[in-house]
Amino acid sequence: MRNIAVTALIVYFSIFMVYPIYKAFAGSLHEWNPLVGTYNWVGLDNFKSVLSDGLFWKSLWNTAYFSVFSIVFRIILGLGLALLLSSRLVKAKDSLRGLFYMPTITPLVAVSFVWMWMFDPQFGMINKVTGLDINWLNDSHWALPAIIIMTIWKDFGYATVLYLAGLMNLPRDVYEAAQIDGANSWQTFWRITLPLLKPTTLFIVITSLITYVQAYVQILVMTEGGPGTQTYTISYLIFDQAFQKYDFGTASAMSVILFAITGVLTILMFRASGDMEQS
Repeated sequence: MRNIAVTALIVYFSIFMVYPIYKAFAGSLHEWNPLVGTYNWVGLDNFKSVLSDGLFWKSLWNTAYFSVFSIVFRIILGLGLALLLSSRLVKAKDSLRGLFYMPTITPLVAVSFVWMWMFDPQFGMINKVTGLDINWLNDSHWALPAIIIMTIWKDFGYATVLYLAGLMNLPRDVYEAAQIDGANSWQTFWRITLPLLKPTTLFIVITSLITYVQAYVQILVMTEGGPGTQTYTISYLIFDQAFQKYDFGTASAMSVILFAITGVLTILMFRASGDMEQS
């Protein structure tokens, strides 16, 4: 039975993980269009083409902008709500915890459509509530921030639940010692709670980073990369190259670069995590 399970796992990972990665690496070295059956060796030409493309660098910048703001506000909101829910000020904590987590488990496509209506300049709720007059998803300055706002709203519940679990496992004796020493609430939070939550914060940052550099669903639904190319992220650009222009060779080269960037950032995060644990 054990051998069957191990064999099944090896077959599964070989078919659904190893082969696609190999195919992407091999495809990045070819002029590849599956519609007309083109698969010609071009060496590193696809990489040279990608690295000299202004849209690739713009998409990379948009991805960094999107990821940094989404992660920072996800952590701030998640930690703030976790502290509030763990305090004695709030009642019905279980209900609120479930309410905050609900957007996380809602399908991203459905959430994106709902927020499209909310951002509508004619009848959308956002302009009516704030009193603003912004054509959010068709304005080159506001389209990407609008997608970031939607993403933060959808994902902050995940951080809240993780921070709540982290707060529940903090050692009580440290807080009792701080209380005896006369530490106030701010000193206790800044010097005890926040440092002890570093592993949780790092885990959220790593998982968020891996998720956000691959973000394209909300962009496909809400703006299709527009207006113009203002909301192109690297993953949306790969989708555009592969499934709209059928240039799988260039898309594969971009995927390899994205794979390398994600791998380097993840290694750096894990090294930072190791340094924290040692210190």
